[in-house]
Amino acid sequence: MRPRSLALAAALAVLPLTAVSLGVTAAQAAPNPNAAAPRVSLPNTVTPAVAHSEKKGDVPADQQLSVAVSLKLRNTAELDRFLTAVATPGTPEYGRYLTPQQFTERFGPTQAGVEQVKAYLAAQGLTVGSVSDNRQVVNAHGTAEQIAKAFGTHESAYVDPQQQRTFFANDAAASVPADLADVVQGISGLNNHTVRTTRNVKPGTTPNATTAAPSGFGPGQYNGAYNLDKTGADGTGVTVALWEFDGYSSTNLKTYDSQYGLTGPAVSTVSVDGANYDSKPGEGQGEVELDSEIVRGVAPKATQLVYEAPNSDQGEIDMAAQIVADNRVSVISISWGSCEPDTTASSMTAVDNSFKQAAAQGISIFSASGDDGSRDCTRSTSGSTVKAVDFPASSPHQTGVGGTNLKVSGNAYSSESAWSTAGGGVSTVFAKPSWQTGTGVSGTMRTVPDVSSNADPASGFAIYTTGGWQVYGGTSAAAPLWSGYAAQFNQKAKAAGQPVLGEASPKLYAVANSSSYGTTFHDVTTGKNQDFSTKAGYDQVTGWGSPIADALNTALLGGTTPPPSGGCTPAQLIGNGGFETGTAAPWTASSGVVDNGTGEAAHGGSWKAWMDGYGSAHTDTLSQTVSIPAGCKATLSFWVHVDTAETGSTAYDKLTVQAGSTTLTTLSNANAATGFVQKSFDLSAFAGQTVTVKFTGTEDSSLKTSFVIDDAALNVS
Repeated sequence: MRPRSLALAAALAVLPLTAVSLGVTAAQAAPNPNAAAPRVSLPNTVTPAVAHSEKKGDVPADQQLSVAVSLKLRNTAELDRFLTAVATPGTPEYGRYLTPQQFTERFGPTQAGVEQVKAYLAAQGLTVGSVSDNRQVVNAHGTAEQIAKAFGTHESAYVDPQQQRTFFANDAAASVPADLADVVQGISGLNNHTVRTTRNVKPGTTPNATTAAPSGFGPGQYNGAYNLDKTGADGTGVTVALWEFDGYSSTNLKTYDSQYGLTGPAVSTVSVDGANYDSKPGEGQGEVELDSEIVRGVAPKATQLVYEAPNSDQGEIDMAAQIVADNRVSVISISWGSCEPDTTASSMTAVDNSFKQAAAQGISIFSASGDDGSRDCTRSTSGSTVKAVDFPASSPHQTGVGGTNLKVSGNAYSSESAWSTAGGGVSTVFAKPSWQTGTGVSGTMRTVPDVSSNADPASGFAIYTTGGWQVYGGTSAAAPLWSGYAAQFNQKAKAAGQPVLGEASPKLYAVANSSSYGTTFHDVTTGKNQDFSTKAGYDQVTGWGSPIADALNTALLGGTTPPPSGGCTPAQLIGNGGFETGTAAPWTASSGVVDNGTGEAAHGGSWKAWMDGYGSAHTDTLSQTVSIPAGCKATLSFWVHVDTAETGSTAYDKLTVQAGSTTLTTLSNANAATGFVQKSFDLSAFAGQTVTVKFTGTEDSSLKTSFVIDDAALNVS
C-alpha cells in the first residue's frame, strides 16, 4: 500500500527585480555590511505538486504550521561500510548490531548540532517541540509568517486539479543560514499535500462486500503454500511493529483469532505525535486490521505493536525515528506509501536515515511495493503515464515486497504467476545498492521489488474487518506475510544462537545468487505489469519470487559459515571480461577506458580497458560487482600490460586491484613489460557474498603510464 498524494501545480514565474529596473544606482545597490548572513538552499524541499496545481493566494500570515527539521547523519562512509559488514557472514562485525545509543554516538547528529538548530528556531520566534531520541529530528511550530522568515519560504494555497482538494505549500526551496548547512538535511511540513495511502485491494466484483463466514485464503492455505507451517516457529519472543496511519478495533482482531484458533499476545498501540485512531478508526481501518491479521496468521505468538502517526511527512518521519529509538521490535511491516514523484526527496531521505539506523540495530523492514504496477502514480496528479515506484519500498535499507497470484491444491502450493498490477520498476531517487546483483538485475538505480507473495485479490485473503468477513488482496497483504516470516526466522535464529535477520535484502540476495535458489524461492516466471515482464531469476514484478520458508531458513541460518548449497556449479561470473561488446556494461568505467584504438594492443580481440596514459595527473576506475555462490572456490584472473615513459624503480603511477575493501595487488610503472602478464587471486573467502572487483589507475603529473586490462574472469568451482 502506498500513498496516493501529490498535486502538480503550474508554478508562477516570478521575474527578478534588478537594480536597473527599480532605478537604483550602482552606489545604492552596493552590499550592505549589516545585511543578513548568507543562506544555503536545501534541495528537494518543494513538493512536486506545486508544478501542476493552481495557486489560489497566500496562506494567512497567522496560520499555525508545524515542521520537522531533519538533521544529517555523520561518518556516512563508515556507516555504509558497517552496514555491509554487519550483514555479511564471515566478517568480524557480522550480527554485532548496535544499540540506539551506540548508533547515535557513532553516526547520529551531535547534541551540539541539535542545540544549534533549536537556538536558531527559537530566535526566529518558533516554538521548539520534541527532539527525537536519535537526535535526527527537531520539531517546531509557529505562524506561517515565522516559518517563512526562518526558512526563506513563502506559503501559498493551491488547488490540486486532479484530486480536487486544496493544500498549502512553499513556492520555492527552503533555505537556512550557511552555518547550519552542514547540520540540517531538510525541512518537512512546509506542505500538506503528500499523504500515504494503503496498498490493499478488494475483488472488483464484490466491492466492500461483507459475509458472515470467511471466504478466501486463511492461515492454513498461505502457511501451507509457502511452507511457513514447516519451520517449527510461531514467533514466540519476537516483537513486530505495524507502521500505520489509522486505527483498528481489537474486537475485529479477536474475531479473526477465534475463527482460526489463534492465540498470542494482545495487540497494543504506540502513539506517535499524539495520534491514536482506535476510538474512531477511519477509512484505513481495513488496512491496519489486514496487517495485524496476516502477521497473526503466520506468527501467532509474536507481540504486535501498532505504531500510529499523523498522515503527513512529519508524521512519517517522526514514526520512523521513534520506532528505531524505542528499539522494541526486530521487524517492521509497512503497507502504506506514496509514489516517488509525489514525495519530496528531502522527506524520503529523512525516513531512509532512520531505516539505516534500523539496519544497524538488526531490524528487518518489509514494505508493500504498490498496487498500480510500474505506474505507481496512477491515482495521483502525476498520472498513469509516469513510470514510478513506491516509497518506502524503494528505500535501499528495507525489503520491497511485490505481488503474485497464488494457486493452491488443498493447503499445498500449486502454481504462481505475477499479479498484473503488482508494483515494480526503477527508482529515480535511490542508487542501486551494492547487494542488488544477480541474474536479471541491471542498471545503476535501485529496482523494486526484492521478493513477493500472494497479493491478487482474485486469490485474496479472508480478513475480518468493520464488522464482517471480506476478501483483501494487494501488496499490503504480501508485506505482512513476509514480516511474519521474519518473526519466525528470528525465533529460530535465537534458538540456534545466531543473529536476527536484520537488514534482510543483502542476505536474501546472497541466497538467491547461490545454487540453493531453486529450493528456497518459488521463481515466478509468468505474467507482467505494465512495463516489465517476469523472467527466470530476478524481475521488476516479483523480485526473486515467494518463499519456501523452511528451506530459506536453513540457508539463512548458515550464519558465519556458507549456507548449505549441495555443492558448487562451475561457472565464470565476470560479464564482458574481454570488453568485446564494445561497451563497458556490466562494468562501471571512467570515460574512455573501454577502447579499441591502436595506441595500445588488446590481449585478445580488439577491445580492452586502457587506463591512464595521459602524462598528467589522472585517475581511472573500472569495477564490476558479482555474487560468489556459497561453498565455491573462486579465482579472479586477468591479463595486464604496463607501458610507461617513466624510468627507474620508483613507483610514480599505480594500479590498485581490490575485491571489496581488500587490496589484492598494487602494480606500478616499475612493473612495465613488453607484453601482457596474467595475474590470479583466490577469492574463495568471499563465497556466499556479493563483492565488487575494482581496478584504480592513478597517474602523476608527468611522464605517462598506461595500464591495460583484458580477458578478466572470475571462475568458481
